[in-house]
Amino acid sequence: MGVPYKSRRVKLIIGLLSNDAVIMSKACSALSRAFGKIDCESSDADFTQSDYYEKEMGSNLKRKFLSFEKLLDLNDVYKVKLRTNILEKKFSRDGKRVVNIDPGYLDFAKLVLFSTKDYTHRIYINKGIFAEVTLFYKDGKYNSWPWTYPDYKSEPYKETFDIIRALYAEASL
Repeated sequence: MGVPYKSRRVKLIIGLLSNDAVIMSKACSALSRAFGKIDCESSDADFTQSDYYEKEMGSNLKRKFLSFEKLLDLNDVYKVKLRTNILEKKFSRDGKRVVNIDPGYLDFAKLVLFSTKDYTHRIYINKGIFAEVTLFYKDGKYNSWPWTYPDYKSEPYKETFDIIRALYAEASL
């Protein structure tokens, strides 16, 4: 029989997507107010792997990742997605998002993203929020699944996640 144990705290990550540098900066500030000090902010990367967001958000989209100094307890982690949904709505114009805010977390074994959409590989966690393991860590590197978004499979993203994973290791000591 297995014995339940208290889960390890995890590292909050947030991916932002926008073509408006001012809004991106304002969103970073709002996220810092909501979740605490940012300890890693990636450079902006061109988002060219999909045109999924263009109809709503326009072209020339840039992706940026943030991580936060404070580690999260898994019991209430779904609340992050509820909060970022409110921020997306706050920054929207004419009912359309101008910034996409994708929260998740990483620990030593995986990178998890949150969604409001159910699918075969997503698990319901609470209050209409689902979680998916987007990448798994094995053999000293991040590896993808068949459902992993194309941009998350890219080496530059994985390099950013390696940096954030190192920060997590330091914070977990």
